[in-house]
Amino acid sequence: MGKANKVVLAYSGGLDTSVIIPWLKENYGAEVIAVCVDLGQPEDYDAVEKKAIKSGASKAYIVDAKEEFVKDYVWPTVKAGAVYEGKYLLGTSFARPLIGKILVDIAKKEGADAIAHGATGKGNDQVRFELAIKALAPNMKIIAPWREWDLKSRTDCMEYAAKHDIPVVATKSHPYSMDQNVWHLSHEGGNLENPANAPKDDVYLVTHTPEQAPDEAGYVTVSFKDGVPVAVDGQEGTPLQLLEKLNEIGAHYGVGVVDIVENRLVGMKSRGVYENPGGSIIMYAHRELEYLCLDRATYHYKELIANKYAELVYDGMWFAPLMSALQAFVDETQKTVTGEVKLKLYKGNIISAGATSPYSLYSEDFVTFEEDDVYNQADAAGFINLFGLPLKINALMKEKAGK
Repeated sequence: MGKANKVVLAYSGGLDTSVIIPWLKENYGAEVIAVCVDLGQPEDYDAVEKKAIKSGASKAYIVDAKEEFVKDYVWPTVKAGAVYEGKYLLGTSFARPLIGKILVDIAKKEGADAIAHGATGKGNDQVRFELAIKALAPNMKIIAPWREWDLKSRTDCMEYAAKHDIPVVATKSHPYSMDQNVWHLSHEGGNLENPANAPKDDVYLVTHTPEQAPDEAGYVTVSFKDGVPVAVDGQEGTPLQLLEKLNEIGAHYGVGVVDIVENRLVGMKSRGVYENPGGSIIMYAHRELEYLCLDRATYHYKELIANKYAELVYDGMWFAPLMSALQAFVDETQKTVTGEVKLKLYKGNIISAGATSPYSLYSEDFVTFEEDDVYNQADAAGFINLFGLPLKINALMKEKAGK
């Protein structure tokens, strides 16, 4: 297990990380500095800071990184159109590298010789935190208590907390493991562990259910410049302000619920329910604009890139060289993804309601079914003959060979 002089801990104020503070002091003889990163999760941060100190931390940082999160982590992923396994909008995945970066920055500032986190040995987050740390501070010691200690359950952690006079609020009324930021709220555990069970209505803490949503449809217009939102219904704002506004609108109409059995990086399948009201609107609108603005070859190749990009984000490879290379490709494709997309929202559904762009590649003159002066339909015969020539030659070969 070894020793550490000073440890920076990714701290949430919950049961696990509160217990980790005295455990690090006991088992590593270390001074512990708690770091809580505000990415939009609703917390009483004064209380979180006080709890960290009461639990034994020598210092507690509360870092507001919401704007940086949206601008530098959410928006690049939106531009890529990256969605993991067709559903998951990567809300936890791209939060972890930012938290890792902040932990490294504070560790260097404080002269710490180790960074600790409360991710379990079964999940993806341990990988995401540690790859970020390795990429940014390759010689930093990493401590993952869930892989070391003899506490085997939340019950064990509660007993340890009681023994060390750590205040813990536990409840069985909402028995889900959750992660929240301004992009999403995730739910795992409880009755969701059986994929045969439909989510109960008490799961949803952000968005309305379709039954709770209004009986009349609503409309929203999202304006984009170079692939990222710049205005909602004509009102400009910071990235954070725009996302918060779309969260409010989307939640009201019950949109953005994702239920998926996903393939974890560590080899098992897990079932999660995600609430992404604003994110779902943004991703849908962005895709609609790309339909209008990207040529066929670029759009189809970008679909391949989006899948790889999503996999890299999910796997914690945010700071990998390949990510930088893919981002350069994505950024180039987004130079013409500018315009407005209008969407109809109704009881959990997002429906296209029109899109415009100064860079639109759509030409009514070419596609009209009426008479036109720009397209000679007879040209199609030569195109088809050449395009189908390999098929014809292959068929002739088979006839000659008697197959």
